[in-house]
Amino acid sequence: MAEPILEVSGLVKHYPLTRGVLFKKQIGAVKAVDGVDFTLAQGETLGIVGESGCGKSTVARLLCGLERPTAGTITFKGEDITRLSGKALKAVRRNIQMVFQDPYTSLNPRMTVGDIIGEPYDIHPEAAPKGDRRRRVQELLDVVGLDPEYINRYPHQFSGGQRQRIGIARGLALRPEIIVADEPVSALDVSIQAQVVNLLARLQTEFDLSYLFIAHDLSIVRHISDRVAVMYLGRIVETGRDSEIYDHPTHPYTQALLSAVPVPDPDAREHRERIILTGDVPSPADIPSGCRFRTRCWKAQERCVVEVPALAVPAAFRDAAGPAAHPSACHFAEEKQVVPPEESRLNGNGPG
Repeated sequence: MAEPILEVSGLVKHYPLTRGVLFKKQIGAVKAVDGVDFTLAQGETLGIVGESGCGKSTVARLLCGLERPTAGTITFKGEDITRLSGKALKAVRRNIQMVFQDPYTSLNPRMTVGDIIGEPYDIHPEAAPKGDRRRRVQELLDVVGLDPEYINRYPHQFSGGQRQRIGIARGLALRPEIIVADEPVSALDVSIQAQVVNLLARLQTEFDLSYLFIAHDLSIVRHISDRVAVMYLGRIVETGRDSEIYDHPTHPYTQALLSAVPVPDPDAREHRERIILTGDVPSPADIPSGCRFRTRCWKAQERCVVEVPALAVPAAFRDAAGPAAHPSACHFAEEKQVVPPEESRLNGNGPG
């Protein structure tokens, strides 16, 4: 694997809970992100999956500088960007751009496509000479599969898939090295999702991009990702190569997620085990002691109540060189195949 271009260590984001109007008193905190570690290599795609509210989007906002972390470090090419401010931070943010989830709200309806895609040049004028911006915007439109003559149109004149292509073009304007894609296809029709995912894959090769791809659709994440990290309640509970996570999951939460993946083959569907989790996801303002998944886990024992499991290769697999030997935050991790390997991939209208 190539050298990491991005390293995240001990990343924490807590939002204080206060009481009172004039004299506010902190009574707790919402632990949206609570100790996240991962690396991203040059040209790699790291997929982050998990239920809504697990902290995926907060991680994305922290990486792009839209939020300041409570603790932890984000190291880009050897430099901790959480300590930067002013011009130094502005220069780094050129290299980490974001594609937002909703193409209907992430584009200003009062701006033309040319102004939307060209706005990064207003913030970073050194990235493009003023007289050359129109040409560059038209080139970006062409790169994402839109007619360059659409430059004077407004967002309401485009479909959802076309709007997301505009958002991708805006993200490419400054020629970043990392694109943080926060559920970029979740608001689109299935057939359009396939087109946008294929576009992202092509752009990655063309521009030598590294992706942090956030989604809750496990099939799409497997299709585009080299490695996958599974999040639950603010922490990563399992991580590994896509084949390791999908074909040889060892954490109970990952196994439950994969058991919910739709399987089009009736015969395969009949022979797989469906794992139904009991209870609700705990509040991030009141996280359980020990293992935070224990309140919904069928394997939970007394040890899980008092001891926080480390994200490491389980002891049962440390001496093995097989695909089950990947980090998992579970005291009782065991390999369990819950869905046929090929069935979790995109089918039908999905990218192939």
